[in-house]
Amino acid sequence: MAKQGSILIVDDNKAILSAVKLLADKHFEKVLTLSSPNLLVSLMRTERPDVVLLDMNFNAGINTGNEGIYWLQQILDRYPATKVVLFTAYADIDLAVKAMKMGAVDFVVKPWDNDKMIASLLNAYRLATRRNDNRKGASKAPAAAPMLWGGSEAMARIRQIVDKVAVTDANILITGENGTGKDILAREIHRLSLRRNEPFVDVNVGAIPDTLFESELFGHVKGAFTDAHSDHAGKFETASGGTLFLDEIGNLPQHLQAKLLTALQNRNIMPLGGNAPRAVDIRLISATNRDIQAMAAEGAFRQDLLYRINTIHIELPPLRRRKEDIMPLAEMFLARYAAKYGKEGLAFAPATADALTSRRWVGNVRELQHAVEKAVIMSDGGTILPDAFPPSGAESAAADAGANAADTADTTLEDMERRMIRQAIAAHNGNLTLVARQLGITRQTLYNKIKRYGL
Repeated sequence: MAKQGSILIVDDNKAILSAVKLLADKHFEKVLTLSSPNLLVSLMRTERPDVVLLDMNFNAGINTGNEGIYWLQQILDRYPATKVVLFTAYADIDLAVKAMKMGAVDFVVKPWDNDKMIASLLNAYRLATRRNDNRKGASKAPAAAPMLWGGSEAMARIRQIVDKVAVTDANILITGENGTGKDILAREIHRLSLRRNEPFVDVNVGAIPDTLFESELFGHVKGAFTDAHSDHAGKFETASGGTLFLDEIGNLPQHLQAKLLTALQNRNIMPLGGNAPRAVDIRLISATNRDIQAMAAEGAFRQDLLYRINTIHIELPPLRRRKEDIMPLAEMFLARYAAKYGKEGLAFAPATADALTSRRWVGNVRELQHAVEKAVIMSDGGTILPDAFPPSGAESAAADAGANAADTADTTLEDMERRMIRQAIAAHNGNLTLVARQLGITRQTLYNKIKRYGL
């Protein structure tokens, strides 16, 4: 078979880089290697490989895989056409499920089997070229699937609001706990709007470094800074005509809130390094898991920006307050992942339905989705039993908190906060990004509290 396509191999072990390069040279037209992920983004920008084989651990003595997850997200956000295969010496099924859920196409365990590795890399290449071919021949993106609303009264009320406001251009603020499906609701609003055939651009505001905020949202012109080799359209311009979804807007620092407010008020943006404003036509949907009204009252969030984004406010209830929606959602996820992993016909045992409905689902719909996907992957027979859903770390922490409620009657708020942070760190195996997300605070605030409490 003729060699084709390009691959980038990222691993800090030079012996492994050499061995995998020799193997990949037989199948890929161009093979690039990188021993440090620090240059990954800049190399991706110039080379645009079809496939990346990405190691998950780069610091000696650290084997959590969090570095690999971070760099995977960077690739997915910036270069969605590139397919990523993760490379690790630690066969952790939870991490594999998380990585595949994020968008990785496969997971290769060291020491590797040559034939299996090449099969995985070539499959990733086929997926990359198939996507590119489909995009070239398509006149527009396929319509999004309708949202599964469930049968609870709370969701029925929200659906009535959405039916009324979706066809307008009113700015919408969606609030709710982590994992309640704020991003899914935003896509549903776009699907029902008059802008449905135009772009839906999803921006995680909390993940954009301060130094890149203007470039990412407003774009830049060639020469605006050292690496600005060409003009770059920002998210506002990309979304023009359609919907701009600003997720985690409560995490936006105050000095950047002013820049966002100016763009929303003027309905135009000034690219970094540019000298002429560009008009944009967007419908804005924002979301946060924080109490943004309280933040505004305390001065942590600009009141005038809150007025601008909050024409319509929709509060998504946690899953524990709409238990009648748990099994319809679980059945939908079961069907999706049974098809994805070639296990059609898989079903929940009757006792499993009772177990799922009785759980608190601290992580809400997202936790349920991940739990069902893991159960499908690990299933051997045709029926999923209750023991496929052991209590999660967050669930155990919540149970412990409830069990110890009597002991905390005379405890100070600081003691309670210290205990909560410690439990969250244990539940997420020290991943401070996930800890901060669960607690609804910024990473910097979390660092300050860890230092304060000596954790």
